[in-house]
Amino acid sequence: MRFASPLYLLILLIAGLLAVWYESRKRRGREAAIRFSDIGPFGGINQSPRVKLRHLPRIMGYAVLCLVLLALARPQAGQRGEEIFNRGIDIMLLMDTSTSMRAIDFKPENRYEAAKKVAKEFVGQRKNDRIGIVVFSGLAYTQCPLTADHDAVLNFIDQTAIGMTEVDGTAIGSAIATATNRLKDSPGKSKIMILITDGRNNAGEIDPLTAAQAAAALSVKIYTIGAGQPGGALYPVDDPAWGRQYVKIPEQELDEDTLAKIAETTSGRYFRATDSASLERIMKQINELEKSEIKTVKYTNYRELFHWFLWPAFFLLLLEVLLSNTWLRKVP
Repeated sequence: MRFASPLYLLILLIAGLLAVWYESRKRRGREAAIRFSDIGPFGGINQSPRVKLRHLPRIMGYAVLCLVLLALARPQAGQRGEEIFNRGIDIMLLMDTSTSMRAIDFKPENRYEAAKKVAKEFVGQRKNDRIGIVVFSGLAYTQCPLTADHDAVLNFIDQTAIGMTEVDGTAIGSAIATATNRLKDSPGKSKIMILITDGRNNAGEIDPLTAAQAAAALSVKIYTIGAGQPGGALYPVDDPAWGRQYVKIPEQELDEDTLAKIAETTSGRYFRATDSASLERIMKQINELEKSEIKTVKYTNYRELFHWFLWPAFFLLLLEVLLSNTWLRKVP
């Protein structure tokens, strides 16, 4: 609670001091109306209720004055709140689900499971952004459209799996074009893609650099991440006769030059992830590079409370006038 006109509180304090001074002076200077040489015979007389309450009208008058001054000070109660103006970022995660993502150089997971893990951690840190998912291998399609429902995004990430497009290969250009189509009409403060792949474009009908130029024309920034250890990695193959075998994928499957050019064309950045730890660091770095704009405006709505004091003062004044002129009336 606050007082909109606190000057009246000072007046109330001064009035209180004056009342104390007046009462003490009046008590000292009071003279008896009738003088007696000995008041002993009157000692056993009990005071009537009227006599005991003879000062009540004056006390009520002081109370009325205090309540009126408190009402004039305009007590107010406030209800605080805040408005949050959010200019979030629209983000599309492009995840390579080709079979080469089964390579086991991102221990303890394979490349794709490591990518899913960091993608989910990234989503958890982007509370004010809309996020969508595109999965690709030989084909590309939208797994999750842009949404602010991050629980839904996390569920869709959990549902992704290697080979889910049923066409193997790496259609990077198609993935970028699909994500660009989702971002072109979005209202976000900025629009970005994060593309994670371990291969080179060998499928689809759209050239990656052409798709990147189209994205750049729509002010879409692309961060590209090349996954894989230098020198290649072991890849599991299930043989009907010999069971699971491991073959080595050569490093040249990763087209770093194209990924770097895609990022450069769109004013993004290219990163190389060689294990789970480096992939986590890269996603944290991207998270730091792309900050949402959040503006908080705090406000307080006040309501007047003066009537809480004014109405009691009014009724006390009526009661004081009534008592002073009836039951507690003084004889001149």
